[in-house]
Amino acid sequence: MKIDKTILVIALTLVVGWGIGASDDPVKVGFVDIEQVLATVDKGKAAREELERKGREAQGRLAPLVEQLESKQKEYQAKEFVMSDDAKRQMQLDMVELRNRYENKAKEEQGQLEIEQQRLIAPLLEKLDETIKGVGRDNRFSAIMRIDAPGIVYHREALDVTDLVVKTFNSRD
Repeated sequence: MKIDKTILVIALTLVVGWGIGASDDPVKVGFVDIEQVLATVDKGKAAREELERKGREAQGRLAPLVEQLESKQKEYQAKEFVMSDDAKRQMQLDMVELRNRYENKAKEEQGQLEIEQQRLIAPLLEKLDETIKGVGRDNRFSAIMRIDAPGIVYHREALDVTDLVVKTFNSRD
């Protein structure tokens, strides 16, 4: 199994090397920082602002439960030594119920935020993919790789095409 993978990697390297070497063009490699592009392009900024707004709204919906729980905890601490055992138990159960309601609501809000993030970011990533391919084609790159890709430890700053991708992405709106 391991030998099969090694043979496959060697064969793929030879095919790619032969393909690159077969052209008269020099090998030209570029690197792009996807996160920086998404944070810099106009639509990425708008998506981030909308996500932040939705996050603040979610916090606003959670705030009453937090306030109720904190109020209940303060009341319990203030009355703990004068309450009967039954009253203590009931108040503890109330606090556990509030905490569970808060945790469930927080998970629900987090799930909604993740759905919104996918809704907003997925179309940007598709357009970004097209833009990177266009930049590669138009500028005759042999390859453009992601800076955050595993295995890339170092790249020359001069090979970074992130700014070109941002400029091209914004011009295609």
